[in-house]
Formats: sequence, structure tokens, C-alpha cells
Amino acid sequence: MARDTILQKYATSTVPRYTSYPPVPHFQKGFPAASYRRWLGALDLDEPVSLYLHVPFCRQLCWYCGCNMKLVTRREPVADYVETLLQEVALVCDALPGRLKVSHLHWGGGTPTALEPNDLAVVMETLRDRFDITPDAELAIEGDPRTLSQAMIERIGALGFSRASFGVQEFDDKVQAAINRIQPVDMVAAAVNGLRAAGVHAINFDLIYGLPHQTVESLVQTIEHCLALEPDRIALFGYAHVPWMAKKQRLIDEDVLPGPEERLAQAEAAAQALAASGYRAIGLDHFAHDGDPLAIAAAQGTLRRNFQGYTTDQAETLIGLGATSIGRTPDGYVQNIAETGAWARAVLDGDLPIAKGHALTADDKLRAHVIERLMCDNSVDTIAAAHRFGQPADWCTEAMTDLGEMADDGLLVLDNGCVRMTEAGLPLVRIAAAAFDSYRQHGTTRHSAAV
Repeated sequence: MARDTILQKYATSTVPRYTSYPPVPHFQKGFPAASYRRWLGALDLDEPVSLYLHVPFCRQLCWYCGCNMKLVTRREPVADYVETLLQEVALVCDALPGRLKVSHLHWGGGTPTALEPNDLAVVMETLRDRFDITPDAELAIEGDPRTLSQAMIERIGALGFSRASFGVQEFDDKVQAAINRIQPVDMVAAAVNGLRAAGVHAINFDLIYGLPHQTVESLVQTIEHCLALEPDRIALFGYAHVPWMAKKQRLIDEDVLPGPEERLAQAEAAAQALAASGYRAIGLDHFAHDGDPLAIAAAQGTLRRNFQGYTTDQAETLIGLGATSIGRTPDGYVQNIAETGAWARAVLDGDLPIAKGHALTADDKLRAHVIERLMCDNSVDTIAAAHRFGQPADWCTEAMTDLGEMADDGLLVLDNGCVRMTEAGLPLVRIAAAAFDSYRQHGTTRHSAAV
């Protein structure tokens, strides 16, 4: 099928990013915190878990951002948040059957480096006191080069963090002005070099295509600047323009956003530039050197996908801490209250601050596995999956029928219950995954564009 025809037919489809299944919009509001407490109490002490800590503060506002964040200029709200976060850690740990091992720990936001260095140290000390953070655990933190201080760089290194992630997005001046994120190349370089000198050797960059005024040329130039800084991993995301959810995006002029064909051209040019420089494509939107653990996991078929995107994290339990953070246990998902005041009041009252959640059914677990493997491996054996989860082999007849049209268009291959994306179909893997999503088929939730 001609590229233009594919664009007209598929690229304007809106589908979830499938960092969970079911996707967050389908979680149940008012989910009982007692259920989550019961799930925590049933965890296996021999199985490592992951921790995610959310800091919903930024010192500067980026108009493109869809994350839960608050602009902060004073010390007091951050200090209060940290105190409440420590109390939430205590509440969660009191619900656990004992001291759990931690294999991955990730600070996200907002901007975690909006904390004071001592704040970060106090929370990390508390976590080490209440959990067994294994010697080989990956400790990762997101940072903003515009506000990252030398004192914070040194403290991150001293605390043993092994990976840092920066939102580069785009270096073009006009694009940066249009999204209100001004950060010259030298500023990012200083942050990267400072962290490496402090002992944080694994560096991730996030890039975005589809931004206002962005072109293929500007994005490729950005990649050249990035390559000079030698990041270990690069994530290349399509800008999700969802102003009905992220109100700050209403400050972006929609008339200067690239259209579907321009977005696809940008994504393809960026992927080609990264491949030519020795980066291996990982899943839908990540790139890494062959020796990177993410690339090794992809080659071995052990790549996973969670709320941080593609990951090597094999833990079945992710404990989320902080306002709006999301957690997962083998029994289901929970999401904390998003509004920091309401979140804090719940914690101070001694309650787990749960806003919504979802108890996984047997059907959910099967579909989650199939969607994750398709998103991670670009292929999946639906019959083998059915056998693994004790379901009949014809469980997905409707989905396979729906995928027939994509197969006819040369975007995937269907073979005895197996689904395999073709090279032409790789950018549309989310659309293929959506065929197995029973919630999307019967829901009306709005999502971002597939390309």
C-alpha cells in the first residue's frame, strides 16, 4: 500500500500508549484503599519489587507537557510535600508483609530535581531503612538541565544513582520558544558532564517529534547535537496534543503543529539518523547501543513495558509513591490522588491515598500479556499465550479478524495464531495492539494520535 494511503487510513487513529492494560482511563474511580492494602499484604517476600516516586513540582512551565505538575517558586510547598511523602512510605511499608527487596527505583515528575538535595537524601535514607535495595538495583532520576544545581548533581552521585534522564525534546530555537522550554546545547552538556563526573554514567535523553514549527531538518540537527553527548539511550516520542486533558497545551498554537505526514517523516528521519549512528531500535520508540541492558533485553525477548516506557524491570510489583503515582501488584493497578492537597490530607489521616484502581481479571492478564509482547517484540503467538493463561486457543477470533485488514495492507502478517508486524507496519504497532483491547472497543475515551 502506498505511504500516503496508509497515512490517510491509519495515522490519524487515536489509541492508548499501552504502558498498562487496561489503560489508566479505564481504572475505577473510588477504588477501595482496603483492596490495595490487602494486595500489599499478600506480596511474596522473595520477589523483588520496584519503586516509583512522583514529584509534581517544576520550577519552569513547559507548555507541551501532559504530566501532573505544579509550578513552584517557594521552598515551603516542596518541604511539606517531602514530609508527607515520608509518611506515605511509612503507611505503605506498614501494610507490607515484611521488608521487601527493591530491584528498580525511579524518581519522576514533574521534576524530581526541584527538590533540595537534602530532601532527596532524606527520602532515599528512609527508603533504604524500610526496604532492602539490592546492590545491583537500578536507581534512576529525571532532571531538568535548566534548574539542575551543582549541589544536586553531587548529591545524586553520592546517593548512588546509576541513571539520569533529561527531556531534551528539541534544540531548535524557534521550537523551544513555541513550547516554552529554552535550553541551549551547552546547558544540557554541562548537566550531562557534571553527572558523569559525579559517577552517574548511564544517561537517557527524551526527544519529541510533532512539536510546533518542528521540521525534519531541525530534528535531525537536534539528534546530531545529542549524539555528540553520547547518551546511552534515546527515547523518541510523538508529541501527544491532548489539550482537553493538559490545559497548559492550550498555550500552543495548533496551526503550527505538523500534520500526520510531517510527523511520520520526522519519526522516520530520526530513526534513520539514530540507526546510522549505531543505535538499535527498541520497541516502538526507544533506541540504545547493542551493549546496553535495554538492547540486550530486547534481543533476549525479556523487554518489558510500564509507565516509564520500555524497561528491563522484571518485577511484577511496582509501588507508586506521591501524588498521582501509579502502582501495580499481581492483583491489579492503583493510582494515587492527583491533587497534592487532597493526597496529603488522606496520608495525614492515615489512609492510603488511592483515587482509582482496577482489579485484574483472568481476561485482563491474558490481553495485557499479548499487548505487551506485541509492543515489545513486534510479534506475539496468541495460541501460546492462551495456553499460558489457561484460555481456549480461539479466545481472540474477533481481534484476528479485525487485524485482517492491516494484514491485507502489508502492515503485519497473520500465521496460525501468530501476529508479526512488518517493517512498514512497525510505526502502527499501537493500532495492532488495540485490536486486543476489549476496553477500547467498548469505550469512548479519547487518546493521542497513533503516529
